[in-house]
Amino acid sequence: MTDYKHVSAEQWLEWDRNHIWHPYSSVHSPVTPFAVSSAKGVRLTLADGREVIDGMASWWSAIHGYNHPALNEAAKSQLEAMSHVMFGGLTHQPAATLGKRLVDMTPASLTRVFIADSGSVAVEVAIKMALQYWIGRGRSDKHRLLALRNGYHGDTFATMAICDPVNGMHHLFNKVLPQHLFADAPATPFGETASDQDMASITRLIEQHHHELAAVVLEPIVQGAGGMRFYSADYLRRVRALCDQYDVLLIADEIATGFGRSGKLFACEHAGIEPDILCVGKALTGGYLSLAATLCSEELAATICSGEAGAFMHGPTFMGNPLACAIANASLDVLLSSDWQSQVAAIEQGLRSGLAPAREIPGVADVRCLGAIGVIELQQPVNMATIQPRFVDHGVWLRPFGKLVYTMPPYTISPDDLALLCAKTIAVLSEEHAQHG
Repeated sequence: MTDYKHVSAEQWLEWDRNHIWHPYSSVHSPVTPFAVSSAKGVRLTLADGREVIDGMASWWSAIHGYNHPALNEAAKSQLEAMSHVMFGGLTHQPAATLGKRLVDMTPASLTRVFIADSGSVAVEVAIKMALQYWIGRGRSDKHRLLALRNGYHGDTFATMAICDPVNGMHHLFNKVLPQHLFADAPATPFGETASDQDMASITRLIEQHHHELAAVVLEPIVQGAGGMRFYSADYLRRVRALCDQYDVLLIADEIATGFGRSGKLFACEHAGIEPDILCVGKALTGGYLSLAATLCSEELAATICSGEAGAFMHGPTFMGNPLACAIANASLDVLLSSDWQSQVAAIEQGLRSGLAPAREIPGVADVRCLGAIGVIELQQPVNMATIQPRFVDHGVWLRPFGKLVYTMPPYTISPDDLALLCAKTIAVLSEEHAQHG
């Protein structure tokens, strides 16, 4: 009989190789993952004793770093009371407090909060809200969605259908996904005024299809996994105006950008607009547990509940999980009591100066930074089999994809660690070019 409690690192790594399917990986030619034994601050300690600076904040979620005392204490305290209880017919203080806090920190029109368990589900919930809203208004013909090319909204079925249909990760499923509409990705860079030419595609699609459009779904200002692209706040303002003009809802997917990552608490603030539905996640619990939320207006919620079903038809088993909500409240305490604006601004400046030398490396197409996001775009896709171990050998953890080498570090990273992270990134790219050309 296998002893699962007393196991060597070699044994559990063998179990991992034989049984675990890692994200976006093949069982035929798996890339050996690096074993992590612990994490503290901005560093991961590997099983072989090496330490690496985490430039990814665990896929952008660990904004306060790891093993934060306030978040640890919130988790321990909540565990002593209850780790979970169903949300159907029951409620508890952590969820009620989190809902009130999210309402207080988001646009004034957003007063209803649906607490889900992941970012993809939060966007699914937003889509269902939009569809039920129009059913409630007697407009079931408004059932299609309009998204942006180069967009990414998740890996579940409704979200796959609004990710980029050509360059995204989900074209294999096109035959079973709903067919929605896609506007050209905004080309006007952040900080510039959108041209009529840049607005032409989305304007035409809304004008032609508004009678069947339930909502426009977009990532405000920063298109994340679809290319780490930063676009004009003016573009976003004009999309909001088009939605108002043609009676189409606007869903803002702020899973990646929410809670300060772009330099504003929410990226919509760059444009001074309020979405009809807002999705948040990732950094909500500081990277401790999976949790997300979808916010909407009172009018939208009331219309949904006046419709045929008489209620919003969604209810995850772990909705409103008390443990996750308690940690989320602690994370918001830490964020809002800190000078996070200055922290993020300093990170942006450090990334701008630290990554600037990448422009001199042959094969680099662009270097761009916004808030606590730094991106080096290459002309050719990276070789993950060689570049990932090289980053670890240099003492940093980055997870490139496609042509993009990027970093979204914890807000707590020190200037010295940030400079080291940037310097090592430049060193690795220089070595890769020297070796592979």
